[in-house]
Amino acid sequence: MDGTLTELNAYPLKSGGGTALRSAELTERGLPFDREFMLVTPEGRFLSQRDFGRMALMRPSYDGEILTVDAPGALSLVHKAVDDGEVRDVTVQRKECQGVDQGDEAAAWFSDLLGHGCRLMRFTGHRPTSRGGGEVMFADGYPLLVISAESLADLNARLDEPLPMNRFRPSLVIEGLGPYGEDGVRLLRIGEAVIEMVKPCSRCVVTTTDQRTGERGREPLRTLASYRTWDRGIQFGQNCVPRALGTLTVGDPVEIVAPRPSG
Repeated sequence: MDGTLTELNAYPLKSGGGTALRSAELTERGLPFDREFMLVTPEGRFLSQRDFGRMALMRPSYDGEILTVDAPGALSLVHKAVDDGEVRDVTVQRKECQGVDQGDEAAAWFSDLLGHGCRLMRFTGHRPTSRGGGEVMFADGYPLLVISAESLADLNARLDEPLPMNRFRPSLVIEGLGPYGEDGVRLLRIGEAVIEMVKPCSRCVVTTTDQRTGERGREPLRTLASYRTWDRGIQFGQNCVPRALGTLTVGDPVEIVAPRPSG
């Protein structure tokens, strides 16, 4: 055993709060329902915490049929997912894909909450990853994000105030790889599932957003930039693609199947 799976997190609504899972079936698109829903402008451009830090305060849950979203100062949204609505072209990180419009009632709820006109979309169609031959829904680029628990511990030792792991919105957290040990891995096995680390994750202003309050600061990007900058980005965690599917359960042993070749 090279490590232990300590967290599983899915994000049914892009840029909303995460859902901590005890166990989940890994799919080709990542954890179940991950980024299946997304808010867009009337023109179809995706909205995220980069635009509205208070999106962090949204607490979504989704069972495959009913999307429930709680937010401070608002009555809960209880929305039955629509799969026969208008299919619209939308963009995520300047790349086109498609979503099913979830109707005027949901759009009005989110528009009132954010003070900005928007529509709720549900993913449909096919969206390949830029590298690695994977599939993804409305995530920025890859179906899984893996971070070592020790990587956060090392970062926190450099900060005046430690930050929780939710600042980085990982899918899987693994303990035992060591600080930035995920950078040196190509393939991981967790139960029957095998995951390939495809590329480092370049971090953005979302990491500076307190996921409890929606407020923004300067950390951790200021500190990470001092020692984790390469390939024109500030890197923390690894973007991953599933290679073999299976059940993931918190507490599962993690095995390094193949290290990343040096050089």
